[in-house]
Amino acid sequence: MEALKRWRAGWGYPTSLLCVYGFFSTVKPLEPFLIPYLTGPDKNLTMEEVTNQIFPVWTYSYLALLVPVFLLTDWLLYKPVVVFQCVALFVTTAMLLWLQGVAVMQAMQFFYAVVTACEVAYFSYIYSMVALRHYRKATSYCRTAQLLGYTVGSVLGQLLVSFDLLSYHYILVFTLVLTAIALVTSFILPMPQRSMFFHKGIDDQDEDNAEGEDGKVEKGRPPETGELEGGTFKAPSQHEAKLSSRGSSSHERSSSEVSAETGGTDAVPEGCGSALVMLWKDFRQCYSSRELLYWSVWWALATCGYNQTVNYVQALWEHVEPSSNFTIYNGGVEAVSNLFGAATAYGIGFTTVDWSYWGELALGGFSGLGGGALYLMVFIGNIWVCYAGYVIFKCLYMLLITIAMFQIAAGLSMKRYALVFGANTFCALVIQTILTFIVVDSRGLGLDIVTQFIIYGTYFSGMALVFFLRGLYTILNVRRRRHVESKSTGEPQCVKMTDIETN
Repeated sequence: MEALKRWRAGWGYPTSLLCVYGFFSTVKPLEPFLIPYLTGPDKNLTMEEVTNQIFPVWTYSYLALLVPVFLLTDWLLYKPVVVFQCVALFVTTAMLLWLQGVAVMQAMQFFYAVVTACEVAYFSYIYSMVALRHYRKATSYCRTAQLLGYTVGSVLGQLLVSFDLLSYHYILVFTLVLTAIALVTSFILPMPQRSMFFHKGIDDQDEDNAEGEDGKVEKGRPPETGELEGGTFKAPSQHEAKLSSRGSSSHERSSSEVSAETGGTDAVPEGCGSALVMLWKDFRQCYSSRELLYWSVWWALATCGYNQTVNYVQALWEHVEPSSNFTIYNGGVEAVSNLFGAATAYGIGFTTVDWSYWGELALGGFSGLGGGALYLMVFIGNIWVCYAGYVIFKCLYMLLITIAMFQIAAGLSMKRYALVFGANTFCALVIQTILTFIVVDSRGLGLDIVTQFIIYGTYFSGMALVFFLRGLYTILNVRRRRHVESKSTGEPQCVKMTDIETN
């Protein structure tokens, strides 16, 4: 009993509950078969109604909800937003199950936008409940639980459909049961006592010298964190990162930064005006870094294109090979793409590439391959090529977004990282909203699905060209400067972050 009490008082208890919630809320067996379900006898909608009238509502609603939900998440101390997210997910599934018509399905998309907008509360919650030294493990566990949920849902859906074990109707009933388990779990989550902006914890002096995961003393920010000095972004070099991981690097933090990142229980409410002013100051300081700005621009552009592709790929599959005369494998493809994507993202952690030097070139080259995969899906017109192209595209995106997230997070505190993450997501949604209205919406051009994917392939190809040329310019400029410095000093010069930052 004593061990159980200690476990409940520590970081493992809220992390475990959040992992359970993350798993059951992401097991959605019908999701890979949503287009066949909506266009089939259950809902009897046309492909044009689904792609040009119903699906665009999610994009518009997500954009409108993101900023208010981001602020409310911090103000309400995370847990209420997590509970509300699960309620909205339950409503979304129930509407899919029992209601009919275009207008109702548009309302369903609005509630699903609420679910996705509340996603910020999922990870923000755990950062408010665990100490700084446990951030990496807690994040890894929660992300793994979600990926496992998506994969299990896709595999389960494929098995149920392929072996005709359950109809689409009863798959949704089963999904409601899983969502109910997630809802119960959300209610028993412990209530945080502090947040990043509106409810700051009082500085806990013991956290500064807390024992790290490797048994060493940790001081200041996490070892992988760099600095923002005078508006200049400085990510740690590989040598510095190794030294930091051994506990040889320490930084001083202000009491407000410590209280925002540690597990203090006393809360000091902040006024709304002062919190917003602090948000604006942090925003300006973060994006004053040119390197961070480049990575953020790619993040926003690529996330926009990725969301459009994932949202409408089932419509392309249905066009290439209608489900009425073919045993579809959408669930299996989603499961494989999730597993490969997770493996790709995981493998990046073991690379020794200096992404601050080669990163922009990689962004351009791999984005170009992603655009090529989209072209293959459209022009070959074979369902298996479509499936393979989708897996390749998703893996490439997971690879690059992981690199981008690491490069951005390397120079920011957790509070600023959450702000940059939200700002980048908002910019992606703005671009996506414009693209959706022009290309997809029936009030715009209302293009057919093949033309849409040609545009998405062109979008990624154009983005790839810009970043590839930018990467070449960066490398050549740094090498030229290094050559000049080596001539003036008579010694070989290594590439420095300041060389790249000034480009």
